[in-house]
Amino acid sequence: MTLDDLIYKPGLLRGDRILVTGGGTGLGRVMSEALLMLGATVYICGRRGPVVEQTAEELMAAHAQHGGRVVPLVCDIRDDAAIMAMLDAIWADGGALTGLINNAAGNFVSRTEDLSARAFDAIANIVFRGSFYTTLECGKRWLAEGRKASVVSILTTWVWNGSPYTVPSAMSKAGLHAMTQSLAVEWGGRGIRFNAIAPGLFPTEGMSARLNPQGGEHKVEGNPMGRNGQMPELANLAVFLMGPGSEYLTGQTIAIDGGQYQATGGNFASLASMTDADWQAARTSIQRRNAADKQQRGS
Repeated sequence: MTLDDLIYKPGLLRGDRILVTGGGTGLGRVMSEALLMLGATVYICGRRGPVVEQTAEELMAAHAQHGGRVVPLVCDIRDDAAIMAMLDAIWADGGALTGLINNAAGNFVSRTEDLSARAFDAIANIVFRGSFYTTLECGKRWLAEGRKASVVSILTTWVWNGSPYTVPSAMSKAGLHAMTQSLAVEWGGRGIRFNAIAPGLFPTEGMSARLNPQGGEHKVEGNPMGRNGQMPELANLAVFLMGPGSEYLTGQTIAIDGGQYQATGGNFASLASMTDADWQAARTSIQRRNAADKQQRGS
């Protein structure tokens, strides 16, 4: 990504301090890069230390000239104590955050009858509980200090219509949608804004492994624009919601999906045609990816 990909003036976010959960890969990395390029100090956290450290090194090597900074932090947001320790370290590293992007997530396709309680928790503990814990701990500090801040959560269009075969994710993302609307009202008068982005198809490696385990190209059939999203498009929307000039915007979830939701519902209903053999192959592929990620975390 270059400054030509962004629609904002250089230095727009200079002085801002923003935490991006799951900022080492995928959409989190893309948004972190845009924030850095516009001058922000960006804290990226994830469970895999080598991943966030490598991302920070690569982004700084590419964009240090813009005046921002990327700080990698290892944190499992399923653990409230780990979140508090991370925020203590951030506050001690220069003061309060000005923004939070709840991006950390987990998801995989599965028939709901095949799910275990552990499989459900693997998604809900990150997407739903972890994002709420992080928001709550940041919010307590902002409110106690009388600070303004902006929170953006990465959701999906399934918050409006659900999604078969990704029920734990649909339930968890819907919870964050409700959080966005609720806290926009509860904390709006105290200077804290809440908005959310519902991306359409922006292919990433992690998404491809768990949501398209049969391989092949991601299909854009039924999309009115006939294409996938481009990463700078998502980054520009995230910057708009986080940056100056949108102070009157709060409590909204904005879809960026080329009209896919309106045209097709934008969920996984098409997987109804998969056979038992297809589902077994999908489970095997997802298990291999999970094992690889676990090894990378060293746990």
